[in-house]
Amino acid sequence: MPVSVILSRKTVSRGALSIPSWSAVAVVAGESLASEGARGTMVRDDGDEKHFLWTGLSLEFFRDSAQSYWSNLVGQQPALYVICHEQEDGDLFPASVTADHDEAGATIEGSDPVFTVPIPPEIYLRLEEFVVEHHMPKPPRKRRRKNWNGEK
Repeated sequence: MPVSVILSRKTVSRGALSIPSWSAVAVVAGESLASEGARGTMVRDDGDEKHFLWTGLSLEFFRDSAQSYWSNLVGQQPALYVICHEQEDGDLFPASVTADHDEAGATIEGSDPVFTVPIPPEIYLRLEEFVVEHHMPKPPRKRRRKNWNGEK
């Protein structure tokens, strides 16, 4: 599914230093925004805050992640995760978008920035259809207690 990401960069002043603070604004689904290769275009400039539209990304669903997608959908705030990488000049760019919170958590442990955005309705419906079709909950298993006194 082709998606685009809108990232926001604010300049935060701390004493004599000015540092960029990044956040994800939204993920937008649709063929109309798809293009070859991810590239960022400034779409809004409010002085200290700039918004960049990154096109050319895709959202893929994998069967072995269906459990993670299900957990995401039934959670308090279903979300998409925008995984970013840092460029040499210090700017960020979105490398991928996922609905798998396990993948997002593993990426955070690797120190790449990950931003959370609400799932757009059209993506939510497609993800829900995918989960219904491919998620097979594991049956609950009872543990057998060990017999510590040696009797049978």
